[in-house]
Amino acid sequence: MSLKRREFITLLGGATAAWPLAARAQQPMPVIGFLNTQSPDVFSYLVTGFRKGLRETGYVEGDNLSIEYRWAENQYDRLPALAADLVRRQVSVIAATGGSVSALAAKAATGTIPIVFLAGDLDAVQAGLVASIKRPGGNVTGVIPLISVSGQKRLELLHEMVPKAAVIGMLVNPDFPDADMQSRDLREAALNLGLQHHILSASSEPQFDTAFAMFRARQIDALLIGNDAFFNSRRSQLVALAARYGIPAIYPLREFAEAGGLMSYGPSLVDAYRQAGIYTGRILKGDRPADLPVMQSSRFELVINLKTASALGLDIPLKLHAFADAVIE
Repeated sequence: MSLKRREFITLLGGATAAWPLAARAQQPMPVIGFLNTQSPDVFSYLVTGFRKGLRETGYVEGDNLSIEYRWAENQYDRLPALAADLVRRQVSVIAATGGSVSALAAKAATGTIPIVFLAGDLDAVQAGLVASIKRPGGNVTGVIPLISVSGQKRLELLHEMVPKAAVIGMLVNPDFPDADMQSRDLREAALNLGLQHHILSASSEPQFDTAFAMFRARQIDALLIGNDAFFNSRRSQLVALAARYGIPAIYPLREFAEAGGLMSYGPSLVDAYRQAGIYTGRILKGDRPADLPVMQSSRFELVINLKTASALGLDIPLKLHAFADAVIE
């Protein structure tokens, strides 16, 4: 074989080996849309959980995946336009997070693009998002942390922490779809324990101060903070107000206890976002939302902040201490 012929064959072989690599490089990187009711500055740690789930399925943002973020900044009326923008962008999947309003906006915007929602306590069947929990049957599936379902248990735990409390307060966001359900559950739980209760509403930061002043005027002994994405985004302010007024309070997520709240009881929100990331990755790999059951949290965690308990002059009952999943010192 002549030298020129050998050189030609070697060159041809190298080019052939490079063809698959070139073809892969030319394939468009999948783009997912991340729709959320709040803002990135306070929910970045949840985005980290979402990215972790994606990574577990082989997708890394900036490497083999691109994410288009759309934040409503607590202005729920912006969600339809933000969802429509993601549809126009022709994203591969929409991750609708931060509450049921986000899921409903995404569902209204498209019946074809796969949607993975994350919304606490959403009745996905009644809302028309899925045909059933086990077999969603359409372009939508998701993760439900069941945060408010633990509301009655939260009151029981708070009563154990503050056994002399006779008057209980609860703060809810009237704009949150499950606010009425949360209020109803508190009334029933308070009645069962023989406690008086006062339920106040707040949907903006200025209303927080007004509500806490009214709680003091009504001489409540302990407080429940309702489940709401906006409340979670303003947890530092709520915890500070509870400390200022000297009110023992229990919260729906451990992030509140980590921010200085007395105690929390509820599911892990970070893990819920991780699960949503896993579902999103599975859909990118070819799974259909119709075949992915809606996931519901089954494990809850109790977190107690010892420093806050001491500041309030509370002794933690041995039973609660033993039951706690985490104790912050």
